[in-house]
Amino acid sequence: MALQPLNSIEILLIEDSPSDATLTMQSLQQAKITNTLHWVEEGEAAMDFLYQREEYANAPRPDLILLDLNLPGMDGREILAEVKADPNLRRIPVVVLTTSSDEADVLRSYDLHANCYVTKPFDVQQFIQVIQLISDFWLTAVKLPLE
Repeated sequence: MALQPLNSIEILLIEDSPSDATLTMQSLQQAKITNTLHWVEEGEAAMDFLYQREEYANAPRPDLILLDLNLPGMDGREILAEVKADPNLRRIPVVVLTTSSDEADVLRSYDLHANCYVTKPFDVQQFIQVIQLISDFWLTAVKLPLE
Protein backbone atom coordinates (compact mmCIF):
# COMPACT_ATOMS: atom_id res chain seq x y z
CA MET A 1 0.00 0.00 0.00
CA ALA A 2 1.54 3.30 -1.11
CA LEU A 3 1.24 6.30 1.11
CA GLN A 4 -0.09 9.41 -0.58
CA PRO A 5 0.60 12.99 0.45
CA LEU A 6 -2.41 15.27 0.70
CA ASN A 7 -0.77 18.22 -1.02
CA SER A 8 1.36 18.65 -4.08
CA ILE A 9 5.07 18.46 -3.28
CA GLU A 10 7.25 21.36 -4.46
CA ILE A 11 10.75 20.17 -5.41
CA LEU A 12 13.69 22.43 -6.19
CA LEU A 13 16.31 20.74 -8.37
CA ILE A 14 19.65 22.57 -8.33
CA GLU A 15 21.59 20.91 -11.14
CA ASP A 16 23.87 22.33 -13.84
CA SER A 17 23.81 19.26 -16.10
CA PRO A 18 20.85 19.44 -18.52
CA SER A 19 21.00 15.69 -19.15
CA ASP A 20 20.93 14.85 -15.42
CA ALA A 21 18.15 17.38 -14.89
CA THR A 22 16.11 15.86 -17.72
CA LEU A 23 16.54 12.32 -16.37
CA THR A 24 15.59 13.51 -12.89
CA MET A 25 12.49 15.30 -14.17
CA GLN A 26 11.39 12.31 -16.23
CA SER A 27 11.89 9.95 -13.30
CA LEU A 28 9.93 12.19 -10.94
CA GLN A 29 7.10 12.52 -13.46
CA GLN A 30 6.66 8.75 -13.25
CA ALA A 31 6.07 8.99 -9.50
CA LYS A 32 2.56 8.18 -8.38
CA ILE A 33 2.30 11.42 -6.42
CA THR A 34 1.65 14.99 -7.38
CA ASN A 35 4.80 17.02 -7.49
CA THR A 36 6.00 20.19 -9.13
CA LEU A 37 9.64 20.33 -10.04
CA HIS A 38 11.47 23.64 -10.37
CA TRP A 39 14.93 23.54 -11.94
CA VAL A 40 17.75 26.06 -11.58
CA GLU A 41 21.23 25.57 -13.00
CA GLU A 42 23.32 27.88 -10.80
CA GLY A 43 23.80 28.50 -7.11
CA GLU A 44 22.94 32.18 -7.28
CA ALA A 45 19.67 31.39 -9.05
CA ALA A 46 18.92 28.76 -6.38
CA MET A 47 19.33 31.35 -3.63
CA ASP A 48 17.15 33.82 -5.56
CA PHE A 49 14.50 31.08 -5.79
CA LEU A 50 14.72 30.24 -2.09
CA TYR A 51 14.61 33.90 -1.02
CA GLN A 52 11.98 34.74 -3.67
CA ARG A 53 14.09 37.46 -5.29
CA GLU A 54 14.00 38.99 -8.76
CA GLU A 55 12.53 36.62 -11.39
CA TYR A 56 11.62 34.18 -8.61
CA ALA A 57 9.59 36.68 -6.58
CA ASN A 58 6.54 34.38 -6.77
CA ALA A 59 8.39 31.11 -6.36
CA PRO A 60 6.84 28.61 -3.95
CA ARG A 61 8.74 27.42 -0.91
CA PRO A 62 10.19 23.99 -1.81
CA ASP A 63 9.29 20.97 0.30
CA LEU A 64 12.45 19.19 -0.84
CA ILE A 65 15.75 20.29 -2.41
CA LEU A 66 17.79 18.02 -4.70
CA LEU A 67 21.26 19.57 -4.73
CA ASP A 68 24.27 18.93 -6.92
CA LEU A 69 27.54 19.92 -5.25
CA ASN A 70 29.55 20.88 -8.32
CA LEU A 71 27.91 23.99 -9.71
CA PRO A 72 29.32 27.01 -11.52
CA GLY A 73 29.72 30.09 -9.31
CA MET A 74 28.22 29.45 -5.89
CA ASP A 75 28.64 25.71 -5.42
CA GLY A 76 26.38 23.22 -3.68
CA ARG A 77 28.41 23.26 -0.47
CA GLU A 78 27.88 27.01 -0.14
CA ILE A 79 24.16 26.64 -0.86
CA LEU A 80 23.83 23.87 1.71
CA ALA A 81 25.66 25.94 4.34
CA GLU A 82 23.43 28.96 3.70
CA VAL A 83 20.18 26.98 3.65
CA LYS A 84 20.95 25.13 6.87
CA ALA A 85 22.12 28.35 8.61
CA ASP A 86 18.88 30.20 7.82
CA PRO A 87 16.10 29.62 10.39
CA ASN A 88 13.48 30.10 7.65
CA LEU A 89 15.00 27.48 5.32
CA ARG A 90 16.82 24.95 7.52
CA ARG A 91 13.86 22.59 7.86
CA ILE A 92 13.68 21.99 4.13
CA PRO A 93 15.22 18.55 3.56
CA VAL A 94 18.26 18.69 1.29
CA VAL A 95 19.23 15.59 -0.67
CA VAL A 96 22.76 15.95 -2.00
CA LEU A 97 22.69 14.28 -5.42
CA THR A 98 26.14 14.45 -6.97
CA THR A 99 28.74 12.56 -8.98
CA SER A 100 31.30 12.99 -6.20
CA SER A 101 32.01 9.94 -4.09
CA ASP A 102 34.87 11.72 -2.33
CA GLU A 103 34.70 10.97 1.40
CA ALA A 104 35.59 14.60 2.17
CA ASP A 105 32.47 15.75 0.27
CA VAL A 106 30.32 13.20 2.11
CA LEU A 107 31.64 14.29 5.51
CA ARG A 108 31.40 18.00 4.73
CA SER A 109 27.82 17.63 3.44
CA TYR A 110 26.73 15.88 6.63
CA ASP A 111 28.65 18.42 8.73
CA LEU A 112 26.58 21.07 6.94
CA HIS A 113 23.42 19.11 7.88
CA ALA A 114 22.52 17.52 4.55
CA ASN A 115 19.61 15.14 5.08
CA CYS A 116 21.19 12.49 2.89
CA TYR A 117 24.00 12.06 0.38
CA VAL A 118 23.47 10.11 -2.85
CA THR A 119 26.14 9.49 -5.47
CA LYS A 120 24.76 9.61 -9.01
CA PRO A 121 25.37 6.39 -10.92
CA PHE A 122 26.83 6.81 -14.40
CA ASP A 123 24.52 4.15 -15.86
CA VAL A 124 21.25 5.72 -17.06
CA GLN A 125 19.01 2.90 -15.80
CA GLN A 126 20.69 2.95 -12.39
CA PHE A 127 20.33 6.74 -12.28
CA ILE A 128 16.59 6.43 -12.94
CA GLN A 129 16.32 3.79 -10.21
CA VAL A 130 18.11 6.07 -7.72
CA ILE A 131 15.74 8.94 -8.49
CA GLN A 132 12.76 6.61 -8.04
CA LEU A 133 14.17 5.45 -4.68
CA ILE A 134 14.58 9.08 -3.59
CA SER A 135 11.02 9.74 -4.73
CA ASP A 136 9.64 6.69 -2.95
CA PHE A 137 11.36 7.61 0.29
CA TRP A 138 11.15 11.41 0.43
CA LEU A 139 7.83 11.89 -1.32
CA THR A 140 5.76 9.00 0.00
CA ALA A 141 7.26 7.51 3.16
CA VAL A 142 8.57 10.63 4.92
CA LYS A 143 6.41 13.29 6.57
CA LEU A 144 7.79 16.59 5.27
CA PRO A 145 7.59 19.70 7.45
CA LEU A 146 4.86 22.20 6.61
CA GLU A 147 6.81 25.48 6.68
